[in-house]
Amino acid sequence: MIFSSCEKKHEKKTENVKFLITKPIKKDTSITKDYVSQIHSIQHIELRALEKGYLKQIFVDEGAYVKKGQRMFQISPNVYKAELEKANAEQHVSQIELKNTKLLADGNVVSQNELALAQANLEKAKAEVSLAKTHLGFTDIRAPFDGIIDHLEVRKGSLLDEGELLTTLSDNSKMWVYYNVPEAEYLDYIMSKDKNVKKEVKLLLANNKEFNQTGIVETIEGEFNSETGNIAFRATFPNPDGILRHGETGSVLMTVPYKDVLIIPQKSTFEILDKTYVFVVDENDIVHQREINISAELPHLFIVDKGLTENDAILLEGIRMVKDQEKIHVKMVNPTSVLSNLELYAE
Repeated sequence: MIFSSCEKKHEKKTENVKFLITKPIKKDTSITKDYVSQIHSIQHIELRALEKGYLKQIFVDEGAYVKKGQRMFQISPNVYKAELEKANAEQHVSQIELKNTKLLADGNVVSQNELALAQANLEKAKAEVSLAKTHLGFTDIRAPFDGIIDHLEVRKGSLLDEGELLTTLSDNSKMWVYYNVPEAEYLDYIMSKDKNVKKEVKLLLANNKEFNQTGIVETIEGEFNSETGNIAFRATFPNPDGILRHGETGSVLMTVPYKDVLIIPQKSTFEILDKTYVFVVDENDIVHQREINISAELPHLFIVDKGLTENDAILLEGIRMVKDQEKIHVKMVNPTSVLSNLELYAE
């Protein structure tokens, strides 16, 4: 008797309620997808000592901006200066020997082979001078490009080995931002009609604010990551204010267009386990539970690619008040009106 009474109350309640229904709307739209990204300087290199010796001078500080060719470090040059002086002296000796040998050769006192040998000794001496100059030049370390200095790994007076790390230098005038794209989205991108058009993207920073410059997707890496099924895209962002630094993180915001798709309010859907459903109302005002497939999500909206047509009427509100195969009283709401009042219907 109690069960029968509850059934009658439920039927009476639904009979007195008019449920709002609407239809999917077909239109062009776009969504903004975000991808976790890593931010890299367009040039980021390690500066290392090319010669052994004591670090005599440090001319820059951590975080400083340096210009191309600016002096940064000096390794004690005494030994290399001495080597250069020695090489210069040996070159001078070889020049005198060549001059004397040429005079003797002109008088047929020595053979032409002797003259050629003297010439070769001079060339060898010149090469030794050039090598000594190169070694001496390695003691004076200058910036290879404009950039910002990172942490100094050594201090004045340190004994350096050949190849020892001094610091790193970053050119932050432009930044390369890498982000991973799933295979299906990569295929949509690469097979689209405008695939040869440079795509613009935005960058959301760690403080949840958009970066003030627009980036351009310039390249896609050559192979997929077999573990994740993703492939890396690279966007280039100008960085005129120096806001971005090497090693930062953020999210790339990429707008993806959708042509002629079905859109429904999220409010009209419900989930059972891992599947999404709507209530479709037929011409007799009877509701039918139907599974749908969601291809993308917008604020308060879903894009549906399977399970509905634009002629289907779907229940907009009161999903928890009805059940499958139940007859209800309905009121149709224009789909365009629903879209313009999404926030109201989403409450």
